Amino acid sequence: MRQPVTTIDIRRDLVGLLPRLRRFAMTLTGDAPSADELVQSACQRAIAKSNQWNGEGRLESWVYMLQRQQWTDDSRRRKPQAAARSNVTDIRDATRNGASVIDTDMIHRMIAEMPEGISAAFLLVAVEGHSYQQAADIMGVGVNIIVSQLAWARLHFASVADHYPHRY
Repeated sequence: MRQPVTTIDIRRDLVGLLPRLRRFAMTLTGDAPSADELVQSACQRAIAKSNQWNGEGRLESWVYMLQRQQWTDDSRRRKPQAAARSNVTDIRDATRNGASVIDTDMIHRMIAEMPEGISAAFLLVAVEGHSYQQAADIMGVGVNIIVSQLAWARLHFASVADHYPHRY
């Protein structure tokens, strides 16, 4: 008797991944409109290349890798431009400006404004729960680079947490 063949409906599965793909895109792009464009491009790329997905491993890892490749391709085409972002990269800046509660948008900005590889590594491992090896495969770097980037991100967050008066 034959085993039933499980089919992968990539479009359905991509819909479930959209929030995670957007978070990852935010770490790469640093702003919502660019992140949304990147997610759309990566989803289109995943659908177009769905015949290459062999069903092994995690679909999200494969799509993250496609998204990172799309970002790299797009970065090569873009001219360097000065980003007009708010430069809140530290919780201490917010407390000096009178904010008593940290909103999630500021945390997202803090992560997105870290150097590109560091924020992506932090998101993949600490937020999304990927192993160091999976994150390294997604980012196209060695595991030692992921370890280094995570150490930098953790030190950064620990240093700003020490100076923040409100702990929950």
